Amino acid sequence: MWSQVYDPFNNVWLSTIAAAIPVVVMLAALAFFHIKAHIAALMGLISALAVAIVGFTMPADVAISSALYGAAYGLFPIGWIILNVIFLYQLTDRKGQFKILRESIAGISGDRRLQLLLIAFSFGAFFEGAGGFGTPVAVTGAMLIGLGFAPLAASGLSLIANTAPVAYGALGTPIIALAAVTGLDMLQLSAMVGRQLPVFSLIVPFWLVWAFCGFRGMLAVWPAILVGGAAFAIPQYFISNFHGPWLVDVGAAVSSMVCLTLFLKVWRPKEIMTSPSGKFDGADEQAPATLGHGYSRKEVMNAWTPWLVLSVIVLLWGIPEWKKALDGISIIKIEWSHLHNLIQKMPPVAPTPKIEEAIFKLNWLSATGTGIFIASIISAFLMGYRVREMLAVYWDTLKLLKYSLITIAAMLALGYCTRYSGVDSTLGLAFANTGIFYPFFGTLLGWLGVALTGSDTASNVLFGGLQKTSAEQLGLSPVLMAAANSSGGVMGKMIDAQSIVVASTATKWYGHEGEILRYVFFHSIALAALVGLLVTLQAYVHPFTLLVIP
Repeated sequence: MWSQVYDPFNNVWLSTIAAAIPVVVMLAALAFFHIKAHIAALMGLISALAVAIVGFTMPADVAISSALYGAAYGLFPIGWIILNVIFLYQLTDRKGQFKILRESIAGISGDRRLQLLLIAFSFGAFFEGAGGFGTPVAVTGAMLIGLGFAPLAASGLSLIANTAPVAYGALGTPIIALAAVTGLDMLQLSAMVGRQLPVFSLIVPFWLVWAFCGFRGMLAVWPAILVGGAAFAIPQYFISNFHGPWLVDVGAAVSSMVCLTLFLKVWRPKEIMTSPSGKFDGADEQAPATLGHGYSRKEVMNAWTPWLVLSVIVLLWGIPEWKKALDGISIIKIEWSHLHNLIQKMPPVAPTPKIEEAIFKLNWLSATGTGIFIASIISAFLMGYRVREMLAVYWDTLKLLKYSLITIAAMLALGYCTRYSGVDSTLGLAFANTGIFYPFFGTLLGWLGVALTGSDTASNVLFGGLQKTSAEQLGLSPVLMAAANSSGGVMGKMIDAQSIVVASTATKWYGHEGEILRYVFFHSIALAALVGLLVTLQAYVHPFTLLVIP
């Protein structure tokens, strides 16, 4: 049994600097030295192992085992999801169905700003709610690139859009996990997050269009942005507060898509922006408000069918009872060698010494990726593929994603190594020692957790207990700060390596992950700071304090 040490150098500053090394190495390699993502992730992993073993005295075999455990999780379920989403995309693309789907959405409005709003925000939120784990970025990034958006814009804008829905992604998984690790009431946590994020569900669509075409371009379509954002934010608030976390994103996304589509039938901007560059050109003034698409109703329905099949199956796979039934006949649990029950989390990170489990759950049948795979096979048969053709497409997809899968595995290996070594907790404690400013910096802790792990669920598992303990010590609402971890975390989603790799893969812009990171980094930290400001107001300032659940 090895007990985690959070100040190995007996100096908070030195220990914090040492803990930050893996993150700095990986981000610097990506953003400033233009090193390919899979190599940068491996560099970060090597530095994490070195810090854990040499600096934090973690036994070498345990450290290596934790990295292998993380790599396994990176490949399954996360890599399994991405592989099958891209497989479905390739199937539809080769038959020309994806082109019809894309143009049917584009036909709702000829304005690129409104296409962006419909696809990246509203449509993407539906896939976040149904599946999460990179699915929305993969789908919307591919759609935007097909509409003519530049690879950087398609990648970056998909990442910015995939923020406000993240806390309720995959049928509420992050909130469910947060309740499990903190012992707080799940419905209270759902409600508290639902009193923070609707503000940003209104802000993010404006921010998204502003990032694309500037303030003037955004201002010209503000009524449509308001409709799309409000039609998402209002159901998000009511469902999260009066039902629970499960159907928040799905309900809000459907509301946003329907309301925005209906609104665009009766309203159009004075100038139609047809250029995917985000700038007006000479053809804009004569451009029609709607493009039409020239396809028959049957052709459009055929193009939408694979994605409707995907939506139904992913929703089915997300139902707890269905998932439990599938697990009952298929799940394989592996106690990870040289790691399971060999590490002890210590106070103040845990209220009392707590032994850390490491059980790899190979839920091969109930995994979201398996649902996507089944949807892909059904759709392939409906599109007329033969089995040999499907196998050829799948092999091509594997070759296409080989470096992306290496990157995801290395990134999750890094995250799990820092988690089991206590390195991430050292960073968390640095935030927790900010006293009266803790509501702000505690929110940024959630942002850091998602940036490190690539998952709001993982960040909640990582720091949820610390948020609760710190809040109780400072006399703050533990529900508020636990919720803040999840709400702040959603803004870190756009800069984690996993999401960036998914974006570069979906847009076929391999090797440019550093450029994508630089594009979205300011948006990420600025929005996270705004969430922190809102949480601070809720902690201390009337009437915001009336929204806080004790």
